[in-house]
Amino acid sequence: MQREMTMATNGKNSTKTADKLLNIGLGDKARKSSIEILTATLANTFVLYTKSRKFHWNVTGMHFKQLHELFEEQYTILEEAMDETAERVRMLGGISIGTTSEMAQHSALKEAPGVNPDAEGMVRELLTDHETVIQALRQGIDKTTEAGDAGTADFLTGLLESHEKMAWFLRAHLE
Repeated sequence: MQREMTMATNGKNSTKTADKLLNIGLGDKARKSSIEILTATLANTFVLYTKSRKFHWNVTGMHFKQLHELFEEQYTILEEAMDETAERVRMLGGISIGTTSEMAQHSALKEAPGVNPDAEGMVRELLTDHETVIQALRQGIDKTTEAGDAGTADFLTGLLESHEKMAWFLRAHLE
C-alpha cells in the first residue's frame, strides 16, 4: 500500500495508480482517447480565454463599452469551462495540464504576441477561434460517442453549445 501511495504522488506514475482504482465501465483505450480530446479542449479553451481577456483589456473605439463587456462575459464562461474540463480529465483518471507551455503545445489555436488588432479585428479573431473550437468539439463528440464514452460526449456537447452561442454573439457584431 505504501508503494501505491508513493506512486500516486509521483506525476508520471499517478495515472497507473488511477488506472488500478478506476472502474467506470470504459476500457483504457477509450479513457485515454477521451483524455487526449479533453486535454486539447482544455488547451484551446485556455488560449481562447487568454485572448478574450487580452482583448477585453485593450479594446478601443466606438463600441468600447459593449465589446469590453462582451469579452468579459465570454472569458468568464471560458474560465469556468477550463475548470470543468480539467476536472473531467481527472474523473477519467488523467492528469490535467496546467502550464502555459503545455497549453500552447496542445492547442490548435495560436497567439500573436505583440499584435493588437482593432476592435473589428478582435471580434473576427475570436470568432475564428470559436469556430475552430466548435469543429474540434464536433470531432471529439463523434470519437467519444464511437468509443462508448457517453459522459464525455455529453460534456463536450455542452461546451459545443456554449461556443456556438459565443460565436453567434461575435458574428452579430460583424453583420
